[in-house]
Amino acid sequence: MLKPLRQGLPPLDPAAVSNAASCALPARYEAVREARLFTRRTLDQWDVGERFDDICLVVSELVTNALRHAVPGESDRSAVPQAPAVRLHLMRWTERLVCAVRDPSHDTPAPRDSDDFSAESGRGLFLVDSFSDSWGWHPLAGTLSGKVVWALFRLQAAE
Repeated sequence: MLKPLRQGLPPLDPAAVSNAASCALPARYEAVREARLFTRRTLDQWDVGERFDDICLVVSELVTNALRHAVPGESDRSAVPQAPAVRLHLMRWTERLVCAVRDPSHDTPAPRDSDDFSAESGRGLFLVDSFSDSWGWHPLAGTLSGKVVWALFRLQAAE
């Protein structure tokens, strides 16, 4: 059912972005709460209608996955003077919104195969797939290292 996607965002005109916001998140689990608060404040200003809760849930899952699977563990961080941070980007077009989470890992985001729907972990990408209209990931190029995992939401046009 779920397959990891190594693809870029669907074609979106960068000149048509009506709003954009981003924040750096520290390499600790408290950053998930910070990401949720940042997302809620931003979406309140952008008036995204009925997709508000879906977007907040997906941001939480993407940031949690980045912190859990893509950021070096505590023991690995001691060798690195400054642990790489995760970065959350929110971009809004008239009828679309993209959440993108940048992390330092080159590993492919892979959904877990599990039939245990009562498990407390392992369902993050399943939720991302279920609540967004599409999602994917792509490696960063140039001087940036790591990858971006993104989720796209279609928004209803303003009346």
